[in-house]
Formats: sequence, structure tokens, C-alpha cells
Amino acid sequence: MSIIRKSDLKTVDGPEQYFTGKATITGQFQREEPSRVSGAIVHFEPGARTAWHTHPAGQTLIVTEGIGWTQIDGGPKYEFHAGDILWCPKDKRHWHGATAHDAMTHIAIQESVNGTPVMWMEKVTDEEYLAPVAKD
Repeated sequence: MSIIRKSDLKTVDGPEQYFTGKATITGQFQREEPSRVSGAIVHFEPGARTAWHTHPAGQTLIVTEGIGWTQIDGGPKYEFHAGDILWCPKDKRHWHGATAHDAMTHIAIQESVNGTPVMWMEKVTDEEYLAPVAKD
């Protein structure tokens, strides 16, 4: 068993090329082979979001705090809350982040395929980000 203590976790700013607004990434990890699992805790300040991206094996997001928005390209924009779990299907272009007025934190877990857990694309526009939320 191996434990990484909270006091030893490093926090870095989300790279500007992949995030709009202030996002921080804490405790990034990559399991040793043969596992393909990696992950991190990502915190988004209000208005912050990822760029469009895909995951070759999908991604699981466990929302621990706040309220966020997410969208698969061509689909409706959804709101989610602390305690929700999101499944981003493999190879589906999507984004996720905080709402315009609320911060949000999630644990992101994904697997690598051919050494790559994510394919980054262009940034989400303000028009896309501020589009109406779908009604459940």
C-alpha cells in the first residue's frame, strides 16, 4: 500500500492553452503499468472551464464541491452539482467547468490509450459557455 499525504500534494495552475479562467490541478497521478489509470483533483473558479477535448477511454468526474456545466459537442449543456458523478464517453468532444457564478471542484479519473489520456482542442467560446442550460 502506498499513501501520498495531503501535505505532500503539489498544486499547479491549469495550463492557459487548455483552460479559460483560473483552474488549479492538485495531486496529479499516473499509476504504474500495467495500469493505464491517471487522475487529479481540479478546482475551477467561477467562469473557468476546460478547452474542448476528448479521452480515448472516456473519463469519470466525481464532483466534490460547487456547481458546474458540461457539454458534449452538438448536445445540450447540462448543470451538475457536488455529489454528482459524470461519465464522459470515449472519443466524445466535450468540455466542463464551473458556472459563471459558482466555483466547482472534481476528481478526474481517466485511462491512457497508447500513452495518451486526453486530446486537447480549441478553447470553448464565451458564446458556447454561456449558452442556456438544458432542462432535465
